[in-house]
This record gives sequence, C-alpha cells and structure tokens, in this order.
Amino acid sequence: MKTRTWRSLHIWLVAVMLSLLVAIHYHAFVFADVRLLSQVSSILSSTPIGDSLERALFLIPIICGAVMFGVGGGTSVLALASAAMLPRVFLDSAAPWQALFETGGIILIGALAVSLCDALRRGRQRLAELEKTQSTLNSQVKRLSMLHIIWGILSQSLELGQVLNAARNGVTQIMGVDAMWLHLWDREKGALKLAASSGLSEAVVRRLCEGLDGTVAQSKRPIAIESVSATPVFKRLLEQSGLQSVLSVPLVAKGDILGTLGIGSRLVYHYTADEVNLVSAIGLQISMAIDNARLYERERLVAEALRVSERNYRELFENASDAIWVHDLNGTVTAVNSAFEQLSGYGRNALIGANVTTLLPSHCQSRADKEAHDKVLKGDPSEPYEQELVKKDGSVVTVQLGTSLISKDGQPCAFQHIARDVTEAKIIQDNLRFYVRQVSQAQEAERKRIARELHDGPVQALVAVSLNLDGLVSGSPPVSARDIQEQVRGILQEVRRFGQQLRPSILDDLGLLPALKWLASDLTRSYGVDTNVEVIGKPRQLPSETELMLFRIVQEALTNVRKHSGANSACVRVEFTNHNTRIVVNDNGKGFELPARVGDLARIGKLGLAGMHERVQLLGGTLNIHSEAGKGTSVTVEIPQ
Repeated sequence: MKTRTWRSLHIWLVAVMLSLLVAIHYHAFVFADVRLLSQVSSILSSTPIGDSLERALFLIPIICGAVMFGVGGGTSVLALASAAMLPRVFLDSAAPWQALFETGGIILIGALAVSLCDALRRGRQRLAELEKTQSTLNSQVKRLSMLHIIWGILSQSLELGQVLNAARNGVTQIMGVDAMWLHLWDREKGALKLAASSGLSEAVVRRLCEGLDGTVAQSKRPIAIESVSATPVFKRLLEQSGLQSVLSVPLVAKGDILGTLGIGSRLVYHYTADEVNLVSAIGLQISMAIDNARLYERERLVAEALRVSERNYRELFENASDAIWVHDLNGTVTAVNSAFEQLSGYGRNALIGANVTTLLPSHCQSRADKEAHDKVLKGDPSEPYEQELVKKDGSVVTVQLGTSLISKDGQPCAFQHIARDVTEAKIIQDNLRFYVRQVSQAQEAERKRIARELHDGPVQALVAVSLNLDGLVSGSPPVSARDIQEQVRGILQEVRRFGQQLRPSILDDLGLLPALKWLASDLTRSYGVDTNVEVIGKPRQLPSETELMLFRIVQEALTNVRKHSGANSACVRVEFTNHNTRIVVNDNGKGFELPARVGDLARIGKLGLAGMHERVQLLGGTLNIHSEAGKGTSVTVEIPQ
C-alpha cells in the first residue's frame, strides 16, 4: 500500500513538471494571460540561449521518469516531451532548422539519459542481488563453519558421556544461547531421559521434557517458539523456565528417534528458517555422534566378550588335563597345550609346524584319522575312538580321541583333537581280565584242596567211626566206645580248624586286634616265623566289613611271608590316628622286584598282592609296597577313619 502511494506521488510530480514546462513553452499561444508564466518566459528569453534553455528543461521530467519508473517511464515521458517540443519548432521559430536541430539534440540526450538511468537502475539491482548472494554465502559459510566446528568437537571421542559433554559445550559456546538441553530416548521405559543441559535447572528441564520435547519426539518435527505470550499451549511451561523463545529439534538416526535437542533465549527472538535448519543440522550431527558412540560401545562390549571368551578358551586349552592339539586340513600342527607336550614328550616349538603323521605309528599313518575327519567334514559328530601315538622316546601310548571341526567364515579350516591317555586303563583292564581268570582258577584249586583235605581227613575218619559203630552195634566192636569218642573229638577239632581257616570266629567275637594277634601266633607256632603285633595310638572299633577287609589283607601279607619271603621274623604294626588307620606288615625276607605299575601285579602272578590292592580300593584307602632284594618287604595299608 505504501509503495503504491509513493508511485502515485511520483507520477503526479512528473506530470506537474511536464505540464509546467509545456505551459512555459507555449505561453505565447495558449497562456499569454498568465502573468507568472509571462514573467518566467521573459526571464528565459532574456538569456542568450532562451529557447534552447526551455527545451533543455524538458530533460528534468525525462530523467525523473527514468529514475522513478525505469526505462518504460522514461521513454513515455521522453515521447510526451518530444510531442510537446516539436510543434513549436514549426509554429514559433525564427530559425526552424536550428530549433529542429536543438529539439533533436534534446530528444537524443533524453534517450541517452533514459538508457543511462536504466543502466544505473540495473546496476543497482545487480548490486543488490550480489549483496543478497554474498549475504547468503556468508550465512552458508557461517553455518558450515559452525557445523564443522561442532562436528570437530563431537568427533574427538567415541565415548557416549564425552560426546554428550561435547555437544553441550559446543552448542552453548558456538551458538551463544542462554540455555540448551539434550534428552535421549529410553527404549525400555518409552520416555525421554535428560542427558545434558546448560543454563537451566534439572527440574525445569524435566518439565520441558514432559511438554515441549515430548511433542517434538512424537512428531519428529522441530518446534520454534518466538514469544511466550504468542504460544498459549506452552506459555505456563516457558514462563517457569524464564525463557522467552525456544527451539527444539528431534534427534533422528536411521529413521529412529534418539532424543531431542533444545536451545532457548531469555529474549524474544524470531527463528528464521535457516536457523531452524542450522539447529536441525547440528541435531543430525549429534545424532550421528550418539549413534556412532552407541555402536562403538556395542562393538567394544562384543570385543571385550570375545577377548574374555578367547582368554577363557585359552586358559581352558592350556590348563586342560586332557591333551589337545589342532592341525589344519593338511595335517600341519598349529596349536598344542601343555598336556599334549607331556603326553608326546616333544616341546611346543618342535610340534608347531610338524605334520601329525610323525606322531603316528607306521601302520596308522595311511589312515591318519581319515575316518573321523571325513565324518566331521560331513557334519556328523565323531564318536570317541582309540589311536596309538608314538612319543619322542619311541614308546607307544594308546589315547582315546575326540575330533571336532574348526570353521572360519563358514569354511572348514582345521581339526581339533582332545586325547586322553588310556594306556594304563587298557593295561589294567587286560590285567583285570587276567586277574579274574587267575582268581577263578585259584578258587577252583582252593575248592579242590578243601575237598581233598575233607576227603583225606574228616571223611576218612568218619568212615572209620562208622565202621567202629557198626561193630559196637553188632556186639563185636574192634575198639571201645571211649576210642570211638576220641575219634569223634579229633574229627570235630579238624572241622573247627577248617572253619577257622575260612573265617576265624575270633574276628566276630573279639574284633580285629585279637584276630591279628591270633594270625601272628599261628604263624609263629605252626611255621616258626617269629611274628609280633604292635599297637600305636588308642584302639577303636571299626565297621565289621572294614575289619574283615583289613584282616584278609594282613592274612594275605602273612601268607606271602610264610610262602615266598623265606623270612624268620615279621612284624604287624597297627596305628590309630585322628584321621586314619594304618597297618604295616614288615619281614626280613629276601624281597622281590616290583612291577612298574600296580596293574601289572596280576599279570606277573602276584595275585595275592593284586587282591590286597582291590580290597584297599574298596575301602577308599591306599596300598604301598616297598621291597628290595635281600632287605625284606614292607606292605603299608592306610584307610580313612
């Protein structure tokens, strides 16, 4: 409206000037009675160039029209001025050709003035456009500079806490705001949570979170409030904060809301679209930094879990009691643990890089676990199998192997073997079968002995008693009834002796110590081996099964003294302590050579010692045998209390 009014005034001004000049130019023909015009005309005519000056005055409205209305307005005024000047050239001119020449010159000068004004106007417009472009460029440079500075601050760390502190300091200092706040979206609670703030109390920021920022987070669109009084919805909320204008933008990454960023001023301020875009761009940078920090945190946790898992695996690998080694698909050993070093006898440096076939006997090298390898390559679990390995010293051990496949990026790359030395177990198993066979034979031999002794002893005596009783009944007894009675007493004593050999009643009646003393006295009395029993500590009664086992062990030890040692003296020492019971049987016999393994006792014919070992194991105790040639033998049994 104001522009239109000024335009109308300019038109009237140009029209008045043009009309006045026309009146002066034609006052002698039309306005001769107007005294003022006559005076002006007289003044102009009194000059040497009076008519030329009148024509030159027409340049004033032409130039004003060009200046005020551009080339169109200037051209129109020029045309009107030309139309006003040309008639007088022919109506009232002493020298028409000179007047025509002057008029043409004025018209030409007017045209040049119009062109010059138009050029000046275009220059001013171009200059204004350049200034506007320069302002825009300066604004963009300032915006990019701010974004660059803030991103430089944000990218200094990947720790979330440091990123949030950098965002707070960067936005506050660079943008020069009175307050800023940043909320992060808590996915578990489904609500915003304050992460960083400056210039406001936590209580005020919490109310902002419940109102303004909650709306921004839900809509994912920025909200700019220029004046508190103009926003009834948030008026009360903003009045409590002391802010007059605020701007809140969403923090979005990959389409998901991460939180909100807000800035505020205590003065009324109009946020332009560029400023809203700038703060939104800063929010985008902060979103990227937060997303990168969270990604880094997840990767750090995963890496830490992998390190812990790798460390645990390495500890399990190194400290496992079973031998473990890994070799690639070509059989080259890539990793071994300490147990495998002990099993093979080779050092780690000698094993790494060697081919696994060097550890296999010649008859197994062609197979080289091929069956198990083919099975696990097909995806089937491999059952444990037995394999022979050649140690560094040339000895062969038998191990039980479990094979598993190791893959990398979905492709098989190595085999892992877990081995347990079962050499001793196999020997014990073989010896146990031999022991069972020998025990069975010994039982049958014992049964034959008992049957033979019964047949040769009590049975024959009973036959004689039966014949004597028949004679006594028939009236012609070969012996007297007293003789028959003596025969029966002898048979009874012989049967009792058999019973005591099988299980002495003294063990059930009086306990372990009297039974052991009876064994010692019987060995001294019957076989001439001087044997005594020593008791150390306070005697205590043991469970009946335990006493029976210990009795049989000592009985077998003394039987070995009688049969094999050639000793003339022996000692049975029984020690009672707070925690265990120990029995030691010593002799001064010739001794013998012990096998390398306890399991070989049965194989070399030491069935009695093997039986003692089995009984001690049933009691949960230990058996130690020490023997040297010419220095006797010591058998120690120790069982827990």
